[in-house]
Amino acid sequence: MKKLVFIALAFIALQATAQENKKEKPNKAERAEKMMDIPAVEMATLQTKKMTLHLDLNESQQKEIQKINLENATKRKAMMESRKAQKESGELKKPTDEERLKMANDRLDDKIAMKAKMKEILNEEQYAKWEKAESRMAMNEKGKKEGMKKRMQKKEQK
Repeated sequence: MKKLVFIALAFIALQATAQENKKEKPNKAERAEKMMDIPAVEMATLQTKKMTLHLDLNESQQKEIQKINLENATKRKAMMESRKAQKESGELKKPTDEERLKMANDRLDDKIAMKAKMKEILNEEQYAKWEKAESRMAMNEKGKKEGMKKRMQKKEQK
């Protein structure tokens, strides 16, 4: 009988500790607002430092990558600002198929250019490591998009 009580208490304790402590995640709008507050120079510096730690960059590589990251951060910042302005003015509309195709082509062109620049700056080992990290991030993004599509389909079915 004592063993049975002990086992029951163990299960109750396990159940109590296994309860997930859910933290509220900020929604996309809140994250976007936080990103809008960070200057492009700071975004580029943070990204460069992360890459330095991950890829073990030397001083000259850091300077060149800092320039690239600053250019990319400035572009992203400008796009966020224009999108925010469109949203506030009420002019924001869904892009047409042609516009989506153009945006996708532009995005891919930017990725190709970034890859070529990184190949010039990094050595073979660093480049392989960078490419692996980039593909991992792309897979994570793909998984997030697929998960969101599934959630949307479930909501539509209800």
